[in-house]
Formats: sequence, C-alpha cells, structure tokens
Amino acid sequence: MTPTARRQAIEVLTTEHELSVRRACRVVGLARTAWYPPPAHPAMRGAGVIEALIAVVEQRPRWGFWKCYDRLRLDGHAWNHKRVHRVYCALRLNLPRRTRRRVPPRFRHVLVAPTRLNAIWALDFMHDALYGGRRFRTLNVIDEGNREGLAIEVGVSIPASRVVRVLDQLIALYGRPDALRTDNGPELTSQALTEWAAARGITLRYIQPGQPVQNAFIERFNRTYREEVLNAYLF
Repeated sequence: MTPTARRQAIEVLTTEHELSVRRACRVVGLARTAWYPPPAHPAMRGAGVIEALIAVVEQRPRWGFWKCYDRLRLDGHAWNHKRVHRVYCALRLNLPRRTRRRVPPRFRHVLVAPTRLNAIWALDFMHDALYGGRRFRTLNVIDEGNREGLAIEVGVSIPASRVVRVLDQLIALYGRPDALRTDNGPELTSQALTEWAAARGITLRYIQPGQPVQNAFIERFNRTYREEVLNAYLF
C-alpha cells in the first residue's frame, strides 16, 4: 500500500467512521508525522517580509536595517524587528552593498550648430591639480551658436547649487537659453538643476553615457583650454 493510499484510507476512517487521527494511523500503519502536513519552508514563511524588504531596498539601496524596518512599520506591516532582522540577514543585506548609479535611458540628439545665439548652451566639467597636489575643478559653459566661452567657473568643489548660481548669472548677462547640453554627471542630473530648468522653461539635453562625441562642441573647447591654459601654466 502506497503512502498516498494510506492517506486516503485515513481520510475515510476519520470522516466516515469518526476515528481519531491517532487510531486511524495505527490501523493503516502510517506514522502520524507522515500524516500531518510538514511545516512550511522558512523561505515560504517569510515570503511577505522578503517581498517588502526587497521593495524598500530597491528604492533606497543605501539604507540600513533600522531605516528599512521603520519604513515597513510606517507602511503598516506589524512584523517585529527580530523576524525582520532574520530575513534581512538571510538575504545578506547586512553586508556592504555596492550599488551602481543607474542612468535613465538617453536619446541621441542631432549635433547641429545653431544658427542663432542662446539656442543651446553646452556644459562640462574638467579636473586638474594645483602645484601642491590639491585637486580643483572647472565648469565650462559655451554657446553652441558661436562656440564662445561664456564662463569658466573654478573651485575645489562645484556642487549643483553653485552650477545653478553660475547659470543665473549668465542668464542675467546673456539672456535665457532654450536648452542645455550636458553629460550625466551627478551635479548636472541633480534635482536642484532639473527643477531650476523646469521653472525657467529650459530643456535639458543629456547625452548618452559614454558618448562624449555627442557633446563635441564643449569637448573641442576643453581641448583648447587644456593645452593652452591648464597644461601651459602652474597654479
């Protein structure tokens, strides 16, 4: 008699003949441990916690355990911290995570020299070092209409707020451009710059990652600036 047939016989004995499970297993010759359903796998028991944790970590990859746990509690989950921490460690989320910066898909824009000024401004950063070894950066801005260098902002640190301030000064001097052509640097894709451009009706034209040729006008300006200024002098 197969185990499946023994189970069917126990069902008949317990339902039709009203025998207890213990007596029916003894009659059929099947252990009670084989009759009762086995405990669920730990992964199945924590399926809800796993799904919720993965959703939080995908949105906030830099968060640690307690921030993730507080987020789960705010979302209405009633799991205690011990259960969540067991799943958190089982998923190896307690180990340092290296996350790649995800750049949204970019579309290639045709690089054509505008026939008027203030149509498109191109922006790019450059790096160099002082004589003492300290690094500094320059923010270069040109008008693609005549390839004129509008600004070269120099500083040890040029965050997004400073980029916005430089652009405001240029707009007050030259007028508002229709679009800005930039790469995907963190300062140029920041929320501060995107909100600033949206408030002024300026289009941001990001080049595709790894394709500096799509911003060729500013790259040609950078070469001249590198050879005739940065490489020619000690600062």
